[in-house]
Amino acid sequence: MTDLRGMLGIEHPIFLGPYGGLSSVRLTAAVSDAGGFGSFGLYGYDGDRIRTTGAELRAATDRPFGVNIWLPTGDEVEPNTQHMIFAQALQPFYEAVGVELPARPEKYLPSLDEQLEAIWEVAPAVLSVVFGVPSAELIDEARRRGIRVVGTATTVAEAVALAESGVDAIVATGMEAAGHRVSFLRPAEDSLVGTFALVPQVVDAVDVPVIAAGGIADRRGVAAALALGASGVQVGTAFLATADSATTDAHRAAIRATSADETVLTRAMSGRLARGARNRAVRAIEASGTIAPFPMQNWLTGKFRTAANEQGLGELQGLWMGQASPLVRYDTAAEVFAELVAGLPAEQ
Repeated sequence: MTDLRGMLGIEHPIFLGPYGGLSSVRLTAAVSDAGGFGSFGLYGYDGDRIRTTGAELRAATDRPFGVNIWLPTGDEVEPNTQHMIFAQALQPFYEAVGVELPARPEKYLPSLDEQLEAIWEVAPAVLSVVFGVPSAELIDEARRRGIRVVGTATTVAEAVALAESGVDAIVATGMEAAGHRVSFLRPAEDSLVGTFALVPQVVDAVDVPVIAAGGIADRRGVAAALALGASGVQVGTAFLATADSATTDAHRAAIRATSADETVLTRAMSGRLARGARNRAVRAIEASGTIAPFPMQNWLTGKFRTAANEQGLGELQGLWMGQASPLVRYDTAAEVFAELVAGLPAEQ
């Protein structure tokens, strides 16, 4: 814990999960201002949007914060002639929200180079990455700029690979966690290790601080993670359910109404394995057997999910949540943070 607090200039080793697509400046600043570490997910953000977001974060808090990006894995598809075939498979959802069938774009995602160029200008305290090992060039440039690099592992082997690359800390994320399974050495379906088993094994295998993630929503989860050897905790779902997050009321209600065994791992929404509620959209897409590869599927479903968010249609949204969703109790980030701090040792 001392390592992380001293390394990052924070009071409590409590980290906000960097939601890709659901992050908010308000929530990120709230966690940082409380003495924890606020993080903001930059999935899909181009350079200009990253610069704008960075300026908003600087204006909202004078405390350290981090940003998160997805590393390319090499199997991402570019827009191609199959775009309209997969789009037509989702036509009932577009019709349900009043959206036209989306034409093929020039690209689905900005390049890593474009994102990094903007991130270097923003100069966050931490750049965290998922879906891979950051290159030596990335780590060297971050270090030159005084930016810490944090990797994310779903298995011990991934943690070792990250530690060998020179990252400053590792998030060990168990299969209970909400959102995407960020495995990169083996298929996500073959990398499903629970937090309680994963964290102590990662702690034993690496010599950098380990941040536990997955299934942590209250003081008990914090205390358990630290007992397993973690230096800090990363919490997603409990903060996502608060009024400070960028999600919808329908999503917040679903988090509180979904039992742990009702969350599912599915590729329906993005083409990659992710944990959330099995709503109408997930059930129908899975039943169709027609799921485009990533990021085509994510881009295509994003067109009706965005409209569904605006219309409050939870059955057509991406309702990401972890298995600790039944433990969610609080409506504000401040209340969640206070509950988590209560799980730290008295001297913390």
